[in-house]
Amino acid sequence: MLRQFVDTDIENVFKGLSHPKIIKHYGISFDSLEATKEQMAWFADREKAGTGMWFAVCSLDNKTFYGAGGLNSLSKEHKKAEIGFWLLPEFWGQGIMKEAMPLICDYGFHKLGLHRIEGFVEAENTNCKKAMAKLDFRHEGTMKDCEIKNAKFISLDIYAKLK
Repeated sequence: MLRQFVDTDIENVFKGLSHPKIIKHYGISFDSLEATKEQMAWFADREKAGTGMWFAVCSLDNKTFYGAGGLNSLSKEHKKAEIGFWLLPEFWGQGIMKEAMPLICDYGFHKLGLHRIEGFVEAENTNCKKAMAKLDFRHEGTMKDCEIKNAKFISLDIYAKLK
């Protein structure tokens, strides 16, 4: 199930965005619950500003929080957005994103009127690249040494799905 974030999700968001296996390839990390409030505000601000939408990914009965996924960097002019997601490691390899990502794409294509959804994946993140391929995102190329992370240049693979 995809749902909007609520204040009580902060502990699970902190658990995810402080976990070494998640933040290894994710651009944000937090070292306290207090600092995680910044991320909770960011989730809410995407929708308010019209620049995207992020969802809590949960079990159908809403009792288990699996992770987060959504769209950001929304360009209404160009009818495109960037997709992102993360799962708590204990839920990796269970097909959760294979179910959730099509719902996020459907939301983007049908509710937001997007034509293109992009994914930028660190070149070394083989698990994410496999997931993008399974979800019918096409690899369009690699931007070599395009960002600096931990004082080193990293390359990003570009994936996209068209409506």
